Amino acid sequence: MRTRWKTCGHMKKSGYCYRWRQGKMAKVKRQTYTLNMYLEKMRDLDIRSDADVQRLSGQWNNAMTNELIVSVLNGDYIPPVILGQEENSQMWIIDGLQRSTAFIMFRYGNYKVTSSVEEPIISYRAKVRDADGEVKIDGAGDIVWEGREFDIRRKGFGQLPEELQKTFNEYQLDCIIHENYSMERISRLVRRFNFSKAMNVSQKAFTFVDRYARKIREILKRGFFIEAKYTKADRKNGSLERVIMESVMCMFHLDNWKKSSQIGAYLNENASMEEFDALEDCIARLENVVTEGLYSAFTAKNSFLWFALFHKFTKLGMDDRRFADFLCAFQNGLDEKEINGKAFDEIDQERSTKDKTVIMEKLDFLETLMLEYLGIPKPEPEIDLEDALGFVRENIDPFAAKEDIEQYAEVLDSLLEKSDCGEKLLKAENKLSLVGIVAYSFKNDIDLDDWIVDYCSRNDGYISGQKENYEHMKKDLQQFIKGADAAHTDAA
Repeated sequence: MRTRWKTCGHMKKSGYCYRWRQGKMAKVKRQTYTLNMYLEKMRDLDIRSDADVQRLSGQWNNAMTNELIVSVLNGDYIPPVILGQEENSQMWIIDGLQRSTAFIMFRYGNYKVTSSVEEPIISYRAKVRDADGEVKIDGAGDIVWEGREFDIRRKGFGQLPEELQKTFNEYQLDCIIHENYSMERISRLVRRFNFSKAMNVSQKAFTFVDRYARKIREILKRGFFIEAKYTKADRKNGSLERVIMESVMCMFHLDNWKKSSQIGAYLNENASMEEFDALEDCIARLENVVTEGLYSAFTAKNSFLWFALFHKFTKLGMDDRRFADFLCAFQNGLDEKEINGKAFDEIDQERSTKDKTVIMEKLDFLETLMLEYLGIPKPEPEIDLEDALGFVRENIDPFAAKEDIEQYAEVLDSLLEKSDCGEKLLKAENKLSLVGIVAYSFKNDIDLDDWIVDYCSRNDGYISGQKENYEHMKKDLQQFIKGADAAHTDAA
């Protein structure tokens, strides 16, 4: 027999929505519990988390659990939990299982907020107490309060101050309860409420670049992105926002290249509005020379490479139409030309196409091809690659290859452009130790941007023995990192 529903009321006045199902009245009501009361109901099995078709708990990672706890302690909004209630008053979690079990883990388990939590400092108000522990009262008879802060990193519920424990326990959690439902109907609701699609990697990365998010969306309104042949999926799943972030990263921060999941947070802290303006200027210039047939080169996968390449082209002082000529030649067979025994498609089809080494190889390939097409000789590196390879193998990485040295040299050039190093430091005789310190940074995943600026501001010479000079710089770098970590800890 088909189920028939008839709506006869709303939640505006009574908080109930009444419906009849096969002669039985069903209600949907909103109920607010303190978080402590809600969790007690879970522990007493008044609310159960094991509905027949519900997926298992524990689907969340630490980052998601951290953010939920922070939301509660800051009094932020959390979406309502959806419950289904049978005629015998037994309630089952329909939507909100992962949130509920995360609360249980923190409140009654041994879960501690991890050190990677994005906002670790919680501000709260506390009563001021005297030496005997008594609450202080001012002359007007009012309780004296003060503002305090607490670092929740590596802290469990029992380590929270009393005030924050109270904040957690008294948090108002909204629940939407579907009353008089059978288990069959509850199972249907579980399916319905779990049809939602989570953010993909690109969409989540975009949420971390809040300082420049509006600028990114403004750039994407340009005619170039209207004319380009991006798919409908690209336009709605965050791919184009990722293209803009990757472009700025490739143009200005290639030596610190981050994959999609980390790129937003990195740019938020290290990029500048001038860099986004420079990208927009490049795109505006491309709009004037890229014809309809050339737009097909600008895919969601490789657009950032072409933008970064055009940025390099603009420094040559040539008419922008020459870049369009090169792009046309590339599409008509030049892409099949081999450099160092590889064609572009071979590099482009490698699995890890967003790895730093692959990105640098692809961009170098395109730049070499472009300069050759334009009849411009590619600048030779200022260091002897064989000497540098021997130095790196002897002092840093015995397994280094010639291709690694070429990459280190490129990164070094980029670093030196951002610093104000004196002529003595830049002498060819000092390049071995400079390449060595870049190799050391790669091996130990260290960002040299801030250190190189600081080092050059304090040094205008070098030790002639390159191994000794390398050890001197390495020690200086390690001290710089310790100082930065100590400053971060003090600030926290």
